[in-house]
Amino acid sequence: MKFIVYSKEECPYCYKVKQVLELTGNEFVVYTLNQDFTKEDFIQKFGEGSTFPQVLCNEEKIGGCVDTIKFLKERQKIAK
Repeated sequence: MKFIVYSKEECPYCYKVKQVLELTGNEFVVYTLNQDFTKEDFIQKFGEGSTFPQVLCNEEKIGGCVDTIKFLKERQKIAK
């Protein structure tokens, strides 16, 4: 599985989701707000009111940090 993380600086949930992906040995790419995309790009892709991070797996939207951890638990049976 290949993950894409849409992140922003100094976001604790962004840091946590990247840490979990790394610890579970998943391949991922991080795109950072104002470096790789604009706020307008983010809203267009994920919708008004979407929060950071937003994670995709194989181009499928998973959601934020909690949704990503739930997804990994269901797919890979990671420890709680």
